[in-house]
Amino acid sequence: MKSGSAAGDAGRTVLVRSGEASGERVRLSVYDLVNGTFGSSRTFYYRQRLDTEALRESLRRTLVHYPLLTGRLVRDADRGLSVVCDDAGAVFAETDSDRPMPDYGPDHRVGDDLRRYIHPVNAFRVVGHDTPLLTVKVTHMRGGGSVLGVSTNHSVVDGSGCLDFLLHWSRTHRGLDHRAPSHDRALLDGLAAGVPPAPDDSQYAVITGRAKFGFIWRVNARARRVRTFTVRFSSAEVLALRETARAGGDHVRATSGDALSAHIWRVLGAVRDREPAATERLGIVVGLRGPLSEHLPHGYGGNAVSNITAALPARALREEPLAHTASAVREALDRVTPERIREEAAFLEAQRRAGRVNRVLSRMALDSFADTVSLNNVSRLPVYAIEFGAGRPFWFEHPATPVPWTVLITPTPDDDHSRDVHLSVPREAAEALRTPEWSRRLHLRESSPDRF
Repeated sequence: MKSGSAAGDAGRTVLVRSGEASGERVRLSVYDLVNGTFGSSRTFYYRQRLDTEALRESLRRTLVHYPLLTGRLVRDADRGLSVVCDDAGAVFAETDSDRPMPDYGPDHRVGDDLRRYIHPVNAFRVVGHDTPLLTVKVTHMRGGGSVLGVSTNHSVVDGSGCLDFLLHWSRTHRGLDHRAPSHDRALLDGLAAGVPPAPDDSQYAVITGRAKFGFIWRVNARARRVRTFTVRFSSAEVLALRETARAGGDHVRATSGDALSAHIWRVLGAVRDREPAATERLGIVVGLRGPLSEHLPHGYGGNAVSNITAALPARALREEPLAHTASAVREALDRVTPERIREEAAFLEAQRRAGRVNRVLSRMALDSFADTVSLNNVSRLPVYAIEFGAGRPFWFEHPATPVPWTVLITPTPDDDHSRDVHLSVPREAAEALRTPEWSRRLHLRESSPDRF
């Protein structure tokens, strides 16, 4: 194995290299750049102990197909970013815990324990430094079981791409084939060719450096007031919501994801209880691989995510039938077309050419303290299929977000229509939602999905 020393417990933290350094400099796309250079972490919890020696070897063989994950970030002249594919290495750390494996799940979130399971990286010393873009940490729990913590730099890969990498690794580990990804960023940036950029965009805003600092300060200052908890919806509940939405009108094409998203938005709207004429917005994270299936190859390895917004008056959100809200969600998602993506890419490319790309933020994030609920539905990602010869994970978790009014929908270990909904909301809203009254509303045990 190609490896070397790294900071940490000597002999138990190593750099894993693929053994193939092309030296190629890959210029990141505009969709890579809007995510910043922070790490994006995922943790997987296994009842049986993972074989770390075998894991390191299968990781090395997998990384041959992911040269950006063993490279290093550098700044371009226009303030964009590139990755030098120099095979500088990914961190692989192993440690033992003196604690038994907790019974993590929807009623026992990992919370602050998560920091134990992720190898730390200084997010402010990434660009132009010898800082790894991929870290892996395996924590062996006393009495059996292991936690796998994986962090990838968000400028290099999004959630779908990261899961595809983990699936590739798990299949390689088990001696199975997996299609290698494409890292050609020109496939996305090329969409802007010949499209005149608009002066502004409905989903992204260019703000001053001072305003960006103020937003980040506000997020950090209020983070201690945000509470994250998980609500599990059974498959019966999810399917009942879908049928209720579809029964509300002849032209409602709601999927189960649309219906669940609409229901959660309605509940949060009722908790917020804003003036009837106020506008309530649902910012929805959207994948671009589906709409761009004719332009992007299967398994595209970079960031291919944007967002779209649905909007309703507060009164309509609270009082109109579920079908009305589900239709608003579906209509927003239907606006994510190749034509819309080309216009958005042209706007983002214009900001890069002007040297402003580091001041572009999504309006969805900027409005999180005002009228917007942000929702990311990753329930179709096969997070519980990440298997390394020790059985499937019994739990999976992201770090909690410090941004208020954020919803993350994930699959459950059963891999059916059940869903785990992770709600990050201000403390007062969290306390209300966990009362018996609001729990009944969340789980449709009081009146009907159409009434609050």
